[in-house]
Amino acid sequence: MGTTSTAGYGEQAEALVIQYESITFEDVHHDVLHLLPAEPARIADIGAGTGRDAAALARRGHHVVAIEPTAELREAGRQLHADVPIEWLDDSLPALAKLREQSVRFDAIMLTAVWMHLDAEERAQAMAAVDALLADHGLVFLSLRHGPVPAGRRMFDVSAEETIALAAPFGMRAAHCSQRSGLMDRTDVHWTNLVLQR
Repeated sequence: MGTTSTAGYGEQAEALVIQYESITFEDVHHDVLHLLPAEPARIADIGAGTGRDAAALARRGHHVVAIEPTAELREAGRQLHADVPIEWLDDSLPALAKLREQSVRFDAIMLTAVWMHLDAEERAQAMAAVDALLADHGLVFLSLRHGPVPAGRRMFDVSAEETIALAAPFGMRAAHCSQRSGLMDRTDVHWTNLVLQR
């Protein structure tokens, strides 16, 4: 069996918790903060990791479901952010079967540093799942990683253009696209911040 999309995360959870929590939600999402819903909204944070973003969104008054398939990260997130109301769910891309069973539509869906773990077929499946979860006029926030793949991880170089084209048949268009580099002092890695809107 090939390397899975979550490969390496459980084994490196202790270091990743420190890494993820060392940078703020505001720093990561600086370029797209103005597009977040102003009023309390239903938000799904898919691939929530340690819950850094989910906690920040919950503190802003949103109802947040944090979806994280790696047990070690999910448990760390529950403990670190026990003071804020986050609904945690063990589910994964591309199907998001458990989340879809709830028959809830979300005003915003966060896909921070997760899309590049999916191969082309999985990305097509995942976009269909996102479409099934997204409310009318909803927003999808993606960050796409570009750069060397860490040892033991499974990543693909995914462009904004491909992602926009994949979303188009579902009635989503690009509302924002920008580039960023230098996060966590990595000069060899840069990011595309993409926001899709139905």
